[in-house]
Amino acid sequence: MSKYSLLHSGYKQYKNASISHRYITNSQIEPLLKSLSKKCQVTSIGNSVNGLPIYGIQIGHGKKRVLMWSQMHGNESTTTKACFDMLNFLTENPHILEHCTLYIIPILNPDGAKAYTRVNANNVDLNRDAQNLTQPESLVLKSTFESFKPDFCFNLHGQRTIFSAGKKNKSAIISFLAPAQDEKCSITPNRRVAMELITSMNTMLQGFIPNCVGIYDDAFNINCVGDTFQSKNVPTILFEAGHYKNDYAREEVRQLIFMSLVTALDTIATNNSLGDNYESYFYIPQNQKLFYDIIIRNAKILNNNKLEILDVAVQYQEVLHNNKVNFIPKIKDFGDLSQFFGHKEVDAIQQHVVLGEANDLSLESAIDFIIINNELFSLKPINS
Repeated sequence: MSKYSLLHSGYKQYKNASISHRYITNSQIEPLLKSLSKKCQVTSIGNSVNGLPIYGIQIGHGKKRVLMWSQMHGNESTTTKACFDMLNFLTENPHILEHCTLYIIPILNPDGAKAYTRVNANNVDLNRDAQNLTQPESLVLKSTFESFKPDFCFNLHGQRTIFSAGKKNKSAIISFLAPAQDEKCSITPNRRVAMELITSMNTMLQGFIPNCVGIYDDAFNINCVGDTFQSKNVPTILFEAGHYKNDYAREEVRQLIFMSLVTALDTIATNNSLGDNYESYFYIPQNQKLFYDIIIRNAKILNNNKLEILDVAVQYQEVLHNNKVNFIPKIKDFGDLSQFFGHKEVDAIQQHVVLGEANDLSLESAIDFIIINNELFSLKPINS
């Protein structure tokens, strides 16, 4: 059995069952940090706009220094869960820690995490504040980067369900990027290192999610944190946790991110020379925006007071209610959607379709169900 298969089959023993689903805040991770403080160094390294603590975790004693941060966007929590699973793995399998020292900021934006928003409490996207540094959270990350002096940076995020890996009917379950560090998008030595690490993760992932790994466009934006750190000649990787079929709680992709993190760290730990084997990076397909959560195909439907045969696209809006993320189905588009894919598709076969309680076919209308020839179909996601 390969080391990747062993990592996959052994995941359950490392998964931290006390955190799950999409809503992860300081209150969820603080008991974990208390427990971890017996095995590694846990400190409060600053405060958010609203005064919530930002925590840092340092573990390992190797010469290769890896900085990673999660929930820079407060509603992107999958990688936070995976980081705690990774820490469980590392404390039981310390060979990586003999070669690497890790510094992890599990929730950089605790206000955004609590409100379940992308932005911080000042409505600022921290991933566009790398140069202006107007926010306390941005200053915490900058200070940590300067004091820890990393050899590698992992910028951990979550992406929407709209992305495909290339132009095919393949969800971008996980995406990566070796960000550019100049306007020419030069393939610099540190970018080659980042690209090689991504190819090592992609090789592993192809055994579990074939053709479902994508990369982002590398257009340079110095206001982004990844581009800024790359421009300082530190190999930097963007990780994006995407959509696995029916996995709206992001628990399946959590495992894949865990495996990706361990694979990247193992590659760093066991290789003293990185950057020569990077060219396979360019064969990873670039992300496209070709998916909706649901497409109802060939629906006979009332539009502007006349019956038409249309495709109807539905996208979920994520809404926090009573400390739980709910998924509200909303009409996002209609017409000929043959160039798009649905994570779920319903073929109405040109039969009459009633869009739940919506009075007409209009964008952003919320619909929990549809009726096709008196048969009801729920649009609520499974395992949500």
